This record gives sequence, structure tokens and C-alpha cells, in this order.
Amino acid sequence: MEINVLNIKGENTGRKVTLNESVFGIEPNDHVIYLDVKRYMAAQRQGTAKSKERSEHAGSTRKLGRQKGGGGARRGDINSPLLKGGGRVFGPKPRDYSIKLNRKVTVLARKSALSYKAKEDAIIVVEDFNIEAPKTKDFVNITKNLKVDGKKLLFVLPEVNKNVYLSARNLQRTEVMVASTLNTYKVLDADVLVMTENSLKAIDEIFNK
Repeated sequence: MEINVLNIKGENTGRKVTLNESVFGIEPNDHVIYLDVKRYMAAQRQGTAKSKERSEHAGSTRKLGRQKGGGGARRGDINSPLLKGGGRVFGPKPRDYSIKLNRKVTVLARKSALSYKAKEDAIIVVEDFNIEAPKTKDFVNITKNLKVDGKKLLFVLPEVNKNVYLSARNLQRTEVMVASTLNTYKVLDADVLVMTENSLKAIDEIFNK
């Protein structure tokens, strides 16, 4: 599949790039996409929820009433879960929600996500560019020139570019990522992927090791 290369003014440079069929042209596997998105969402969870159990409450351990004859439950001390302010039974504890997936599964999931975007014609390739100084207005002009302003965008760069990142940071529906950190969730969440020529080469190298 060939795509025209544009410049940041939205003009056709007259050059074309061919998307690697082994990355952008595979038959998408929905199940591995589900697994990788599930892994990503699980990793966002802090897992810090915690409630105090009976033994962790500060309170007297004196038995409140007789064992028998009181007409109620044998609830023991004031920290009993049966009483207001007592401990909680089977409450949440800090835990790790992360899920492990094999590398082949995650690579297939990301290739599947990229292939979906290629089928939807939701990929734009621009020549490598730089912004001289962090300026949101300049970045907004680039999105307008590419006719993608108002859409949820994912800009993919070959390496970290601080000026581009800072210029896009204040835009709610725009995110800048490096090719090496690309993941299934971010690819599918975006309406349009804007990739530079060198980021395409980086993706090919990463996914075809």
C-alpha cells in the first residue's frame, strides 16, 4: 500500500512511501487486540485500595458482653465487623493488577491495530519536521494544514523531540509518542495517525526483529 508524503504545510511532496505489508497489511486478530488493551488498562490501575481489618483497628480488646444470654451475636470486642467503626471483612488490599503477555502476542496485537488504521485510510505520512521553539499555535497550524484539526490525533515520531512534545501538550485531543513506545490502545483510540517517514522506518525495525 502506497501513501503520498506530505509536508507540514499539507502539500504533496511528490514522493510516496510503501507501508510494510507485514506490519500494516496483516489480517487483524481481534482476540490479541483485546488481550493487549486489557493488559494496558490493567497497568493503569494503582492497586492501592486498602481497608482496615479487625486486627488493625485501634480499640480495646475487652469482651463487650457475656458469651450467652445476651440475646444477640457473640461479637467479641469493639473492633468487631458487626459494630459501627469496626474492621471490614475481606476488604481490599494493595495488589498488582499487571498482566503478562508474551512478546509475540503484543507485537501481533500492535500490527493488527496498525492494519486496521491502514484499512480505514486513517494514516497520514509527513516528511520529518521540527519546531524551532515550543509553540502550540505552530502545532495547531500543522493540524489545520493537514486537515485533521478537531480529530483525535496520534503523532508518531522516530525519537524524542522536546519542542514538538511541548507544542502539542496543551491540546486535549492530540498526543505525541515515540515509535518505540507505540501501543495497541493508543493506536485504536486515535482517529488519525500522523507518522513521519523515519518513524515508519523505526516501526518496521521494531516489529520485524
